[in-house]
Amino acid sequence: MSTLAKINDKKTQTAFNKKVVSASQHLHPYVKHRLYIAESTGVLPKNMYTSNGVIDESIAKFYENGYNIDWPSNTIKLKLFAFVNRELDDMYKKEAFHKDTISTNSILEEELDALDESYTVDDDWDFIMAEDLRDISYKPHDKHKHLFIYDDNDSSILNAFELEDISSDKSRKALGSLYRWLPLNVSNIVDLFVFGKLSFEEISKVKNIEINRVEMIFNEIINKFQDHVD
Repeated sequence: MSTLAKINDKKTQTAFNKKVVSASQHLHPYVKHRLYIAESTGVLPKNMYTSNGVIDESIAKFYENGYNIDWPSNTIKLKLFAFVNRELDDMYKKEAFHKDTISTNSILEEELDALDESYTVDDDWDFIMAEDLRDISYKPHDKHKHLFIYDDNDSSILNAFELEDISSDKSRKALGSLYRWLPLNVSNIVDLFVFGKLSFEEISKVKNIEINRVEMIFNEIINKFQDHVD
């Protein structure tokens, strides 16, 4: 390779690396909130993981997996979100057997019991939804020991749900119920939209599911949340 070609190749790689760094900034609000939810509900031990650590590990795996140096910034961003989701899923599985935390399996069983629908979890930690989240309802479950209190100072989720004139106490309780009630692989659709700032089409690519399914799930969650606060 000529000296000029080497220089051009280095510039190309540097430009790509800058796009990766820029894209990674979109991950932090999403990862921070996913860790907050997992810690608040007892899925992960508190203060064991950081958003920087999760994102750094995801970026490393992104490079290890191979990439096209001509990928545009948005493609890089969506692929990084996908790697982050896998990293979080691996953490959930790992901490299911942690001696200092509640069993993730028992939490998931409680979450599934809180639904009128039948769910199963396959070997890849994916939730298979029966009847597409229809006819689900909030139900109080005193057996939940992992009390979750939500505090959303900037009202990001309420704004996304287009809800107004709701008392802070009522909205806090409803949001807490929402995240106790929803399985992890369903609540992350809400967080990808609210905190990841992704469109439904982008979420469908990150989670590798059809866009109309993403829209249906999100709208059904909003409808049931509204029923709960009315």
